[in-house]
Amino acid sequence: MFNINLDLIKKYDQPGPRYTSYPTAPHFNDSFTADKYLDEIIRTNNEKNPPELSLYYHLPFCDTLCYFCGCNMIITRNRDRIKEYMKYLKNEIDLLRKYIIPDRKVVQLHWGGGTPTHLNPDEIIDLISFINKSFEIKSNTEEGCEIDPRGLTREHLEALRHGGFNRISMGVQDFNDRVQKAVNRIQPEEMTRRVVNWVRELGFHSVNLDIMYGLPFQSIETFEKTVDATIDISPDRIAVFNYAHVPWMKKHMALIKPEDLPIPEEKLNILKMTTEKLTNAGYVFIGMDHFAKPTDELTIAQREKKLYRNFQGYSTNAGTDLYGMGITSISQIGKCYTQNIKKEKEYFDSLDNEILPIERGYYLTDDDIIRRHVITRLMCDFEIDFESIENIFKINFENYFRNALREMNEFIDDGLVEIKNRNLNVTPMGRLLIRNIAMHFDGYIERKEDTARYSRTV
Repeated sequence: MFNINLDLIKKYDQPGPRYTSYPTAPHFNDSFTADKYLDEIIRTNNEKNPPELSLYYHLPFCDTLCYFCGCNMIITRNRDRIKEYMKYLKNEIDLLRKYIIPDRKVVQLHWGGGTPTHLNPDEIIDLISFINKSFEIKSNTEEGCEIDPRGLTREHLEALRHGGFNRISMGVQDFNDRVQKAVNRIQPEEMTRRVVNWVRELGFHSVNLDIMYGLPFQSIETFEKTVDATIDISPDRIAVFNYAHVPWMKKHMALIKPEDLPIPEEKLNILKMTTEKLTNAGYVFIGMDHFAKPTDELTIAQREKKLYRNFQGYSTNAGTDLYGMGITSISQIGKCYTQNIKKEKEYFDSLDNEILPIERGYYLTDDDIIRRHVITRLMCDFEIDFESIENIFKINFENYFRNALREMNEFIDDGLVEIKNRNLNVTPMGRLLIRNIAMHFDGYIERKEDTARYSRTV
């Protein structure tokens, strides 16, 4: 249960990374080429025990534009365009399979977008079949798909379930009619409940619902009804996202009028209400935006200190190599990150020339690897055991992170962090500000890198 101090939330509200990677994506550069990516694939293949695989497929197409959306998506109803993209996505799979040794098994698979269920059921079945023939999928693999209840049929879900998918995630944002109209996403509560019932009837293991605060016309009173309805639906996981209004980065967000957005004070009150209601209802605060039931795998993994974080968010599969396929998708393998080409034509041209469609990437230094580990453990465990870090990396923790530890004094004074017996623990209130705490272990921010590119931490 949380007792949220809004004065502290206001004090530490600033831009900061979400740490789905370290270093974060803005540090990727175009000097990292497809050849370097291939070198790292070969290097990981040759490890004594090559990591198992996590696969991500980016399916960017949507039927309609949601004005709040920050995803890499394409609005189209042109089925020929979708078919052409699917052909090239398969080409990328074929090209990767030439380089990844066959005995590396898949333990996690995810489809994101866009809207993967903008594909029709036959296209879903076809892509699943192609992936299953291309990779060895372990029997207990976690397979998740993002869906949009609007336009979804039971046949879409049957195709996913028959193909091995066992987790579903869907956006709700807000059940309020006025808010839905303002963001161009009309999704009645009855529609969401019907789809959740289908998901459960078909035997999916888990369902996640996304809700979002900070949207036009929201108030603590109206959003409380959305939170209550979400709790009543009882999903296994709930993601509570903060809407970041950045029309200079996402032009379509200009369709939302700034004067219709809740004022900062109201927005913070909504966050406080939402967090307290969800935790009082029995959901466990996993970190960042995520809540899960006590019996959920994420909660268990966090309790056992096995939780991990990557570009797919919180995960129970640490130590895998993540291969992203499709435009804009990001991979995390070995000591590198890569991002695919963002434009369809350039993506197609690269594959026509049998070149891995890499636009940019990053190769981690030894310092990056140490800091990535510390930040990941902070984000997942809410604590750092100095001795365990020293044993892994052969450093003196207090010397290596002397600047970060000095900057913890303010967090300690505010009751957000405790340090004793060479162990840093984040308090329940500090967990809401974990990004702020993690930033002090970030070597790039320590070197005064620009933070204005990031969303606000609360």
